[in-house]
Amino acid sequence: MEVVIAPSAREAAIVAVSAFERLLAGADRPVIGLATGRSPLPTYRELIERYRSRRLSFARTRVFLLDEYVGLDPEDPRSCRSIIRRELLDHVDAPAGALVALECAAEELPTAGETYERCIADAGGIDLQILGIGRNGHIGFNEPPSSLGSRTRLATLAATTRQDNARSFGDDPDMVPRHGITQGIGTILEARHIVLIATGEAKREPIARAVEGPVTAMMPASALQLHPHATVIVDEAAGEQLKHADYYREAYRDKPAWQHI
Repeated sequence: MEVVIAPSAREAAIVAVSAFERLLAGADRPVIGLATGRSPLPTYRELIERYRSRRLSFARTRVFLLDEYVGLDPEDPRSCRSIIRRELLDHVDAPAGALVALECAAEELPTAGETYERCIADAGGIDLQILGIGRNGHIGFNEPPSSLGSRTRLATLAATTRQDNARSFGDDPDMVPRHGITQGIGTILEARHIVLIATGEAKREPIARAVEGPVTAMMPASALQLHPHATVIVDEAAGEQLKHADYYREAYRDKPAWQHI
């Protein structure tokens, strides 16, 4: 696991965008997994700027959602697919049909996970998976104590997750759906490169536990310690409790020019 401590949320986004630039420039059919939430938003805004300045293109991409609420209409502006379109895909040259969303209609729920896993496999696997992290350490809707080997499935949202997501639901946690479909931790770990972005002081405790604590189902994001190419990008506030922050800064500063994140 590589940890990058950036001076600000925007600087963190610029580091994350470098992973997109290399993938989009080098892969014939790049496959990207995207997360919603606040921390990745500056990255998406930076990607839009790079596209507008003709420094990158999404014309050959396929995009998989990390998770989706159960019970929302697909076109509801609060759905994860609507958010990803609004915050990124509607502003770049991703082809029609590039977004592969999780199907959450009641009649599809029993097999939705298996169907999504097949879609990912048929696409050749995910090259770059973007993640955020919840206050309780969740990635996607994998709440503690999700199995570290879990696959795409129906999951129950924890009370803390509904509280954190209530801003999109009139600040009423009771209005936040209680279930979602999510890529499992085992599914996430199969991505070739994982980039977790966390900014703000609310993320300092989960980041410290995920990066420097034990690998445990009670801290789902700690599973990234097991991945051969996981990058955790934080701003100063989110990295405040990291005990080895000086080493992470030194390691990143002294990397050879050919060794990217």
